[in-house]
Amino acid sequence: MQQQERVLFAILDAGELLLTAGAEVARVEDTIRRMAQAYGFVRTDVLTITASMVVTAQTAEGEVLTQTRRILRRETDMRRIEAVNALSREVCRSPLPLEKLHARVEAIRSMPDGTKWRLPAAYLLIAGSFAVFFGGSWRDGIAAMLCSMVLYAIGRIGTRISLQPIVLTVISAAVMCLAALIMVKVGIGQGLDYIIIGNIMLLIPGIALVTSLRDMIVGDTISGLLGACEALLRAIAIAVGCALVLMQLGGMV
Repeated sequence: MQQQERVLFAILDAGELLLTAGAEVARVEDTIRRMAQAYGFVRTDVLTITASMVVTAQTAEGEVLTQTRRILRRETDMRRIEAVNALSREVCRSPLPLEKLHARVEAIRSMPDGTKWRLPAAYLLIAGSFAVFFGGSWRDGIAAMLCSMVLYAIGRIGTRISLQPIVLTVISAAVMCLAALIMVKVGIGQGLDYIIIGNIMLLIPGIALVTSLRDMIVGDTISGLLGACEALLRAIAIAVGCALVLMQLGGMV
């Protein structure tokens, strides 16, 4: 692989990290264009949708290079977005040697989670707070917090075994409803509806929906529509998972 092809490959890696971490399409394309310009490419055309990236870049010698990347999963990881943004600004000020650029990109890809306690703490706070906010008692808040730990565990397991997001959402919603029914049955919680709604707030794809709307507003209509459809499917998956359990076991409480 030629030097310029390797540089473009590393830049595309950075763009892929942004897209898979939940960045909007405009940010991904702008980052790739700016980094490519910093490394001497005279023209860079980028097409990004939620499932694919295509980059065509022209060198100063007139050579045209095209690379594509298939995107299989997306999540929300603001730490990686921030890290890639910082790398992009550094490259635009002073381009890094190829080996160092590749090492920095790989370091961001394998970035350890130094605050593992924050996510479960957020689950506890959000589920308990919303259960009480919508009218539940403090017992419902505690029950919702316990159910949120079930959601957290299911999410970690699903991510580890690379379960498809829609399937994982259906399973998470179903298991959460089952846990809520058990909490009410054993007397920890009182209001089943409040416990469930507190945990549903953890599953709603709010960031994905807002990002898709932003994509449409700035003119990336295809990516925005695809993101909105994905968010809608996630919402339907939540309803299906809850309905499967409540229709079968809802009468037990």
